[in-house]
Amino acid sequence: MTYIFVISWVLIMIGELADKSQLLAMSLATRYKAWQVLVGIFGATFVVHFFTALVGQSIGGVLPDSLLPWLTGVLFVGFGVWTLRPERIEESDVERGARRFGPILATAVAFFFAELGDKTQIMTLTIAADPGTALAEYLRDAGPTVRSFLDATGIAPASTSAAGRFWAVTLGSTVGMVVADAIAIGLGRLMGARLPERTVRIVSGSFFILFGVVTVVSAYI
Repeated sequence: MTYIFVISWVLIMIGELADKSQLLAMSLATRYKAWQVLVGIFGATFVVHFFTALVGQSIGGVLPDSLLPWLTGVLFVGFGVWTLRPERIEESDVERGARRFGPILATAVAFFFAELGDKTQIMTLTIAADPGTALAEYLRDAGPTVRSFLDATGIAPASTSAAGRFWAVTLGSTVGMVVADAIAIGLGRLMGARLPERTVRIVSGSFFILFGVVTVVSAYI
């Protein structure tokens, strides 16, 4: 369960960098207190990713195990290419719900609609379907020291129940979103809301392409 939680946390956190919803978080943080924005983000993300993880885990349960590494790897390469594209936020995303609700609910409403169909939601679905199982098995074969560490910490996906897997993906992806947005809000205020978006996109996009390739290759090594 730990492995799946960390995988979900790290991948979603990286995927959120320079994403549309992160730009939305920075915009909302100029209007409301940072903690109000982050609480709203947590609530909206948890709801969206709760149901997304359910769907992803159901899909993963019916697909052949031999197909999952290929599908996951190709999708993450696609996420990498998607990440390299510039993101823009619509003003309606920022304004949605702001007049009727308080800061927390306004943020939650805006984030809920911004996250629907967003890259990080689709990533969560992909992770829920196959939370890096092939990569974990490859790491187990990397040597006795690595295998002993994985066994001692209980992070092997195969040893995790379906419920544990579901909660690990849901909570890990939600925490990853909140942490990434908290970092962006903090850096945005320090740097006058000017983050090196192009550099961030290139680094995170390259990471996803590498992760996708490793996922496919690790299933056959």
